[in-house]
Amino acid sequence: QVQLLESGGGLVLAGDSLRLSCTSSGSTLSSYLMGWFRQAPGKEREFVATIGRSGSRLYNLDFVPGRFTISRDNAKNTVYLQMSNLKPEDSAVYYCAASERALLTRARTFFDYWGQGTQVTVSS
Repeated sequence: QVQLLESGGGLVLAGDSLRLSCTSSGSTLSSYLMGWFRQAPGKEREFVATIGRSGSRLYNLDFVPGRFTISRDNAKNTVYLQMSNLKPEDSAVYYCAASERALLTRARTFFDYWGQGTQVTVSS
Protein backbone atom coordinates (compact mmCIF):
# COMPACT_ATOMS: atom_id res chain seq x y z
CA GLN A 1 0.00 0.00 0.00
CA VAL A 2 1.38 3.36 -1.05
CA GLN A 3 0.54 6.25 1.23
CA LEU A 4 0.70 9.66 -0.37
CA LEU A 5 0.73 13.00 1.38
CA GLU A 6 0.04 16.27 -0.39
CA SER A 7 1.00 19.70 0.90
CA GLY A 8 1.32 23.26 -0.31
CA GLY A 9 -2.29 24.23 -0.85
CA GLY A 10 -3.77 27.42 0.46
CA LEU A 11 -5.67 30.62 -0.23
CA VAL A 12 -4.11 32.86 -2.86
CA LEU A 13 -5.10 35.74 -5.11
CA ALA A 14 -5.71 35.45 -8.81
CA GLY A 15 -2.40 35.66 -10.64
CA ASP A 16 -0.42 34.17 -7.76
CA SER A 17 1.62 30.98 -7.83
CA LEU A 18 1.65 27.87 -5.67
CA ARG A 19 3.76 24.74 -5.57
CA LEU A 20 2.10 21.55 -4.43
CA SER A 21 4.18 18.67 -3.14
CA CYS A 22 3.46 14.97 -2.88
CA THR A 23 5.61 12.62 -0.88
CA SER A 24 5.48 9.17 0.66
CA SER A 25 7.11 7.96 3.84
CA GLY A 26 7.04 4.27 3.05
CA SER A 27 7.29 4.02 -0.71
CA THR A 28 9.71 5.08 -3.40
CA LEU A 29 7.79 7.32 -5.75
CA SER A 30 10.33 6.93 -8.56
CA SER A 31 8.91 3.43 -8.99
CA TYR A 32 5.53 4.80 -10.00
CA LEU A 33 3.84 6.81 -12.65
CA MET A 34 2.64 9.87 -10.73
CA GLY A 35 -0.23 12.21 -11.40
CA TRP A 36 -2.16 15.19 -10.15
CA PHE A 37 -5.92 15.48 -10.33
CA ARG A 38 -8.31 18.07 -8.99
CA GLN A 39 -11.92 18.18 -7.92
CA ALA A 40 -14.05 21.27 -7.51
CA PRO A 41 -17.33 21.21 -5.55
CA GLY A 42 -20.08 19.57 -7.56
CA LYS A 43 -17.73 18.46 -10.31
CA GLU A 44 -15.99 15.24 -11.21
CA ARG A 45 -12.37 14.69 -10.42
CA GLU A 46 -10.36 15.77 -13.44
CA PHE A 47 -6.91 15.05 -14.73
CA VAL A 48 -4.28 17.77 -14.40
CA ALA A 49 -0.91 16.23 -15.25
CA THR A 50 1.12 13.06 -15.06
CA ILE A 51 4.82 12.26 -15.08
CA GLY A 52 6.43 8.99 -15.97
CA ARG A 53 9.34 7.24 -14.35
CA SER A 54 11.69 8.66 -16.98
CA GLY A 55 10.31 12.18 -16.62
CA SER A 56 7.99 12.20 -19.61
CA ARG A 57 4.92 14.35 -19.03
CA LEU A 58 1.32 14.59 -20.08
CA TYR A 59 -0.90 17.58 -19.36
CA ASN A 60 -4.55 18.48 -19.55
CA LEU A 61 -4.45 20.83 -22.49
CA ASP A 62 -7.79 22.40 -21.59
CA PHE A 63 -6.28 24.59 -18.89
CA VAL A 64 -2.67 23.69 -18.13
CA PRO A 65 -0.41 24.91 -20.97
CA GLY A 66 1.99 27.54 -19.82
CA ARG A 67 0.66 27.63 -16.28
CA PHE A 68 1.24 24.26 -14.59
CA THR A 69 4.36 22.13 -14.52
CA ILE A 70 4.70 18.67 -13.03
CA SER A 71 8.11 17.48 -11.91
CA ARG A 72 9.73 14.94 -9.66
CA ASP A 73 12.76 14.97 -7.41
CA ASN A 74 13.71 11.37 -6.81
CA ALA A 75 16.36 12.29 -4.25
CA LYS A 76 13.65 13.90 -2.15
CA ASN A 77 11.05 11.28 -3.02
CA THR A 78 8.72 14.10 -3.99
CA VAL A 79 6.51 15.01 -6.92
CA TYR A 80 5.61 18.65 -7.49
CA LEU A 81 2.93 20.61 -9.27
CA GLN A 82 4.05 24.16 -9.89
CA MET A 83 1.09 26.38 -10.65
CA SER A 84 1.35 29.95 -11.86
CA ASN A 85 -1.07 32.67 -12.95
CA LEU A 86 -3.77 30.98 -10.90
CA LYS A 87 -7.39 31.72 -11.70
CA PRO A 88 -10.50 31.41 -9.52
CA GLU A 89 -11.59 28.45 -11.66
CA ASP A 90 -8.45 26.60 -10.50
CA SER A 91 -9.97 26.41 -7.01
CA ALA A 92 -10.33 22.76 -6.08
CA VAL A 93 -8.97 19.98 -3.93
CA TYR A 94 -5.81 18.74 -5.61
CA TYR A 95 -4.97 15.05 -5.33
CA CYS A 96 -1.72 13.24 -5.87
CA ALA A 97 -1.96 9.74 -7.30
CA ALA A 98 0.38 6.87 -8.09
CA SER A 99 0.03 4.24 -10.77
CA GLU A 100 1.83 0.99 -11.37
CA ARG A 101 1.30 1.35 -15.09
CA ALA A 102 4.25 1.87 -17.40
CA LEU A 103 2.54 4.15 -19.91
CA LEU A 104 1.38 7.71 -19.33
CA THR A 105 -2.35 7.95 -18.78
CA ARG A 106 -4.89 10.60 -17.92
CA ALA A 107 -7.50 8.11 -16.74
CA ARG A 108 -8.02 8.20 -13.01
CA THR A 109 -9.18 4.59 -13.05
CA PHE A 110 -5.62 3.52 -13.84
CA PHE A 111 -4.22 5.15 -10.73
CA ASP A 112 -3.91 2.75 -7.85
CA TYR A 113 -3.13 4.96 -4.88
CA TRP A 114 -4.42 8.36 -3.84
CA GLY A 115 -3.59 11.00 -1.28
CA GLN A 116 -6.12 12.82 0.86
CA GLY A 117 -5.87 16.01 -1.15
CA THR A 118 -4.89 19.60 -0.49
CA GLN A 119 -7.23 22.54 -0.90
CA VAL A 120 -6.36 25.33 -3.31
CA THR A 121 -8.56 28.41 -3.23
CA VAL A 122 -7.98 31.27 -5.63
CA SER A 123 -9.70 34.51 -4.81
CA SER A 124 -10.43 37.22 -7.33
